[in-house]
Amino acid sequence: MPSCAHSIEAEDKMIVDSHCHLNMLDLSAYNDDLAGAVNAAKDKGVEYILSISVEFQKIAEVVNIAQRFPNVFASVGVHPDEHQGEAIDMQIVKQHAEHKKVVAIGETGLDYYRQAAGADMAWQHQRFREHIALAKSLQKPLIIHTRAAREDTLRILQEEQADAIGGVMHCFTEDWAMAKAALDLGFYISMSGIVTFKNATQVQEVALKTPIDRLLIETDAPFLTPVPFRGKKPNEPQYVYYVAAFLAELKKMSFADMADKTTENFFNLFKKAAPSL
Repeated sequence: MPSCAHSIEAEDKMIVDSHCHLNMLDLSAYNDDLAGAVNAAKDKGVEYILSISVEFQKIAEVVNIAQRFPNVFASVGVHPDEHQGEAIDMQIVKQHAEHKKVVAIGETGLDYYRQAAGADMAWQHQRFREHIALAKSLQKPLIIHTRAAREDTLRILQEEQADAIGGVMHCFTEDWAMAKAALDLGFYISMSGIVTFKNATQVQEVALKTPIDRLLIETDAPFLTPVPFRGKKPNEPQYVYYVAAFLAELKKMSFADMADKTTENFFNLFKKAAPSL
C-alpha cells in the first residue's frame, strides 16, 4: 500500500480542495482567524478551495466566506440528514445559489445510514429532486452525498436526468459498480482522506480504476483527516496535499501530474469557478 512519506514537491504545484466546510473548521491553531487556515493551505500548494453548505440556516455564512476570499468558491445546498422531514424553502436556496461565487448545488443526495429500517424516505427523495432541478435551472453542477442509499441515489439521478448538468460523487466510499454507474452518468469521483486509511481497500480499488480525467481530491474538512495526521489533528484544507500524494503513488503517477489533472478536472466540472490568481 502507498505510504504518505513524500518529498514536498507539492508546494510548487497548484492543487484544489474540491470539498470542505470552512465555516465548521477548528481554528484554535489560528487564533480563531479563518484566514490562517486559508493561508496555511496556500503554503501547501492549495490555491483554490470549494466550501460546501450543509445547513439551511448557514447558507449565507458559507457564501459570505467565499466573498471574503478570492480563492474560495461556495456550493449551496442542504444535506440530506439536516432537519429531518422538514421542507426546505428552495426559493431562498435559489437566491443564494445565484451568487457569482456559488459554483455548484449541494451537498445533496440521500443518506439512510442513521434511518430506521423501513422508514419513509419520501422527504429525502423530494429534497434531492428539488436540488437537482435547481442545479439544472442554474446550470451549476451537483455535489452528491450518498450513504447506504446506492440504488435510490442512482435511480433518482437517472429519473431527474441529472446527467444533463453532471456533478461529483463526493467523499466516495461505495464500490466500483456504483462508481462506474456514476461515471456513466457523466459524474466525477472525489477521494477524501479515507483513501489513505489502511483498511480502505474498496475505496483504493475505485481510485485505481477511476480514469484520471474524472478524479477529484478533497478533504471534507473538518472531518476525515488523512494519514499521517489521522487521529492527531482536525482536518483542514491544507491536508488535501496528502490525499493527492497518496493517490499519485497509488496510481503510479508523479505528484505533478496528479496535481495538474485534478486541478484541470476541477475547473472542467465547475465551469463558473474561473481562476483568479
